[in-house]
Amino acid sequence: MKEKLNIKRWSLRVRIFLSMIFITLIASLLIAVVSIYQFKKEAKEYHQDRLERKENSIKEHINYILATTTYPLNTENLPLIFRERIHELANIHGTEINIYDLNGKLLKSSKAAFSVDTVSQMIPVNVLRVIRSTAEKRYVDLKSENGIKYRSAYSYIKDTRFKPLGILNLPYIEDDGYYEKEINNFLIRFMQVYSFMLLISVIIAYFLSSYITKSIKEVSDRIKETRLNEVNEKIDMGDSPQEISLLVHAYNDMVEDLDESAALLAQKEREEAWREMAKQVAHEIKNPLTPMRLTVQSFQRKFDPNDPNIKQKLNEYSDTLIQQIDTMTSVASAFSSFASMPAQQNETLNVVKVVQLALDIFNESYITFYAEEPRIVTRMDRTQLIRIITNLVKNATQALPEDEPMPLVDVRIFRDGDKAKITVRDNGKGISAEDKHRIFEPKFTTKTSGMGLGLGIIKNIVENYHGTITFTSEPGWGTVFLVTLPIIEAETTEEHNETTNH
Repeated sequence: MKEKLNIKRWSLRVRIFLSMIFITLIASLLIAVVSIYQFKKEAKEYHQDRLERKENSIKEHINYILATTTYPLNTENLPLIFRERIHELANIHGTEINIYDLNGKLLKSSKAAFSVDTVSQMIPVNVLRVIRSTAEKRYVDLKSENGIKYRSAYSYIKDTRFKPLGILNLPYIEDDGYYEKEINNFLIRFMQVYSFMLLISVIIAYFLSSYITKSIKEVSDRIKETRLNEVNEKIDMGDSPQEISLLVHAYNDMVEDLDESAALLAQKEREEAWREMAKQVAHEIKNPLTPMRLTVQSFQRKFDPNDPNIKQKLNEYSDTLIQQIDTMTSVASAFSSFASMPAQQNETLNVVKVVQLALDIFNESYITFYAEEPRIVTRMDRTQLIRIITNLVKNATQALPEDEPMPLVDVRIFRDGDKAKITVRDNGKGISAEDKHRIFEPKFTTKTSGMGLGLGIIKNIVENYHGTITFTSEPGWGTVFLVTLPIIEAETTEEHNETTNH
């Protein structure tokens, strides 16, 4: 039991420990995820803002070129206007520039002549449709090729009167090298800090779980020691966490309720036992009174001093009254024996010798005894053990029919694991099926079967010593009672305890 409680306590400590580590891990992962998300969001906003700034600068430059050119401002003249100036724009702003007409056809590109073929000759129809439909007349196309992210901004080129002349396209490659480097540096620093935090969390979790389980262990030990029939002490934990204090208060309240309940239960049990005993004593006393009353009344009606057989009738009348008086005496003796049961004096006993001693008071030749070994040790009151044996053997002899040609009462003792087993077998009348469930009821009786108050006493004695008593019976074949008592291993038994009362 103690080992089981230790396992449970360690399990609780491990759960608390792992819970704290898990919370630390989850918190750290959330910090890392949020930080990486923030880095990526900043990178996205950075590229978006940078592209817008480039686009605004280039458009301002283009507006200046259109305002100072000598060519008429129309779509057909855009290749002439930007024939030389487009390379100048690309070099100044550090980006590729493409100019399309209003239908999406390429007019001019800042790329060298030998690489112009790599530039899309037409703006995709869906992109062109979006540019025309938006209020800003601008669209940024996002795409990815070979793991590289591209942004491509499209917007109208307008003359001085804000009439659309063409479409400006600015391809832009998102270089996330800086942010990836920053993320890597952050993860390295984060892992260093996280490792330190994890170490601190492990130490704190260990001591905190030890502190919590220590308090719970004290409470659990007290709960384990709580007994209904004993005085239980309350717990004083002093300053303790609120949850532990609530548990301690609940335990102390339970102890108070348990003490009150135990006292009430004991009182009720005593009252009920004596009430039941009084009923049974009254019932058993009434049984012989009835035939005594009838006998006296019959004698009163038929009494004739001149009857020549008066002496014989007087003897019969006296015998009847004496028999009933003996019955009442037996009832009183049984009740007295039960009421004055001696206090238990536990001692280490050799069951074999004590049982053999108990059988010495019987003179019947048909009572036999057998023990598998000369020494089987238990701890109990010697008088109680003798009472168990004598009562069982007496019941067995009373259960034998008077006309039984080969009566038998056989007593045996043997060891079964850590139990001492005593059997008392007879070949008597047996016990009927309807009486089997009432065998151990504490009731008075004067029947020769002997199944009365004695068996109730025996059952209580055996169970007080953590033993058991059972029986098997077959009407017409006999009965076997089996008493089981715990064995103790004692190499040095005080032999004088076994021989003093021989």
